[in-house]
Amino acid sequence: MTVATVRHLVAFPIAIAAAYLFVRQCRRPAGWLGRRVARAMNVSHARLTEWGLSRVRIEPDWHILDIGCGGGQTIQSMSALATAGRIDGVDYAPASLEVAREKNADLIASGRVAIQQASVSNLPFPDASFDLITAIETHYYWPELVRDLREVLRVTKPGGRVAIIAETYRGRPMDWLYLPVMRGLLRATYLSLGDHRAALSEAGFTEVDVHAEPSRGWMCAVGVRPR
Repeated sequence: MTVATVRHLVAFPIAIAAAYLFVRQCRRPAGWLGRRVARAMNVSHARLTEWGLSRVRIEPDWHILDIGCGGGQTIQSMSALATAGRIDGVDYAPASLEVAREKNADLIASGRVAIQQASVSNLPFPDASFDLITAIETHYYWPELVRDLREVLRVTKPGGRVAIIAETYRGRPMDWLYLPVMRGLLRATYLSLGDHRAALSEAGFTEVDVHAEPSRGWMCAVGVRPR
């Protein structure tokens, strides 16, 4: 057996282990590596977030919730738009919460931002609390999408909106490459544009509008809580 062959045999299981570790961190960042992943997502999701938020109106005095707030960049971006409002963020991963609180320390100290650990399945807020709720690169992992969307509906004000923003969807260009990663490695819910529309409608949202940027594979689904 040659040295090159030995190197290949050693490298392959290392690569598999590294991929598995990274996948786990994408679902729920933890520890020092999770903190690095959360900070990296602040950068890698920035353009997607900007594109998705351009599909919704944000008023200066709005109360906004970011579900799965990750490293906190979206909270910071929305606080610059809702200058007289308040932004709440929730995430179930301790590493993400640590990074998000660090990134928004000044806004938290001013009382304009609050970030806490919580699951989308049981949001710790009263009914009809928010003008806008965002979920960026997170709904893939929700335990039961329609049921969890009903929980989101509960805390949305009548006439308020939810925006689900993601960097991939089933049926996008090069779908053959994303499908095994989403369903196999990530064990994620992988929906078409029509599936997103149907899920929001089934949960009780109306005026559902689904936007796509096919050249990048991005999507944004917006629904309104009936008045």
